[in-house]
Amino acid sequence: MAQNDAGSLWDALNATAPRANRCIWAAHAWIALNELIAGSSLSGRLEDLRGRSVLILTRDQLSAAAALIQIDGVARRLVICTPDLDLAHISFVMATAEVDAVVSDQPAHLFGALIGDRFMQCSTTITPTQALRGAQLPSEWILFTSGTSGPPKMVSHSLLSLAGAIRSGGALGGALVWSTFYDIRRYGGLQIFLRALLGGGSLVLSSAEESAGDFLTRAASHGITHITGTPSHWRRALMSGAAGRIAPQYVRLSGEIADQGILDALRAVYPKAKIAHAFASTEAGVGFEVEDGLAGIPASYFGQTRNGVDMKVEDGSLRIRSTRTARRYLGAQNAALISTDGYVDTGDMLELRDGRYYFVGRRGGIINVGGLKVHPEEVEGVINQHPRVQMSLVKSRKSPVTGAVVVAEIVLKSEAGESDAARGVDTVKSEILEACHRTLAAHKVPAAIRIVPSLNVTPSGKVARPNA
Repeated sequence: MAQNDAGSLWDALNATAPRANRCIWAAHAWIALNELIAGSSLSGRLEDLRGRSVLILTRDQLSAAAALIQIDGVARRLVICTPDLDLAHISFVMATAEVDAVVSDQPAHLFGALIGDRFMQCSTTITPTQALRGAQLPSEWILFTSGTSGPPKMVSHSLLSLAGAIRSGGALGGALVWSTFYDIRRYGGLQIFLRALLGGGSLVLSSAEESAGDFLTRAASHGITHITGTPSHWRRALMSGAAGRIAPQYVRLSGEIADQGILDALRAVYPKAKIAHAFASTEAGVGFEVEDGLAGIPASYFGQTRNGVDMKVEDGSLRIRSTRTARRYLGAQNAALISTDGYVDTGDMLELRDGRYYFVGRRGGIINVGGLKVHPEEVEGVINQHPRVQMSLVKSRKSPVTGAVVVAEIVLKSEAGESDAARGVDTVKSEILEACHRTLAAHKVPAAIRIVPSLNVTPSGKVARPNA
């Protein structure tokens, strides 16, 4: 870990927790970190998990956080289950990850014969304990990748690879209060969980049951200083009218393309904050962060080692090499995570324009219009520049002539949604089409635009795309 030498998460927390009254706050409960390192959130003896492959299968982020802190360094493998895992895939996960123990905040009987006597209860209630942890083991961390359907794809990390981009909080660490729209059982949220703990700060967790407005109000009550989310998370926050309730020092976007429209909108709301967009993925780890307020990546980031990371563009795709990448896929999916030269192919496509690389979309998300390629995200980037557009989704529609055409669904900002604004909406559509014709090739221009009240967002905080 960069500037963190502890062998486990518990060791690192034990070294930093006494500095301040540090906590993890959830919507319904909270944990004081100094109490957690002196107590236990597990119903059984921690030693019963020593050397085992442990599936952490919780309904609640807070109980998952407590379990991770206590089990890392004891178990040989931590398998972090995402909250949306289909129970039909638990058998696959357990077999692939060789799970021989399950920790959950749910009753064991819900899982039937899948778990049997390999079960240990966890909760957000901390009880005093005198149990010794014994010798530390280098626990392997197993994470589910995003964007897959069917049985989950799993990759192997270590605490060292997960924390490779994290630096110690130093004297200010105890004053930092992190928060994130992400769930900490996914890579993006786990990064913020680790940043808060290893950096000496506190953490405010989001909740799937809360509205964006309620979450931001609660985050404000804890004085959050640093907050992260996807561009879709931030667009929803801006739509809620509650974005101004927080006054962060640092705002970061990742997980989707950060176009200039959303960067400018956040700058207007948080004029004193550092606003950055970053690239990270479960497989490739944390790649880079851009802090100049502009969309895209400076070309100078490529062709040299920056902060221990090498990046290149090959066949149009971003490729990353560093000690932060995952080690391998688990099980039969163990094919092509890392190339022979050590790079991970992210599948995110880039184009070089005027000294900056711009994301144009995913390799697998291309729309084929009469043999010509269209990346939906590139078109969305143009649409989202319009001042009355909150967010958009570009997708394909069948065509008897070209096989497919591009169409767009758009959510307008609240002032554009009044019932007497029909003429104004038509004007907006015309202006968007004009901008698309001016900026894009003809086959990329939407054949139709539909104004919708909202767009679906996936559990990982990204706009839900057809067949994604």
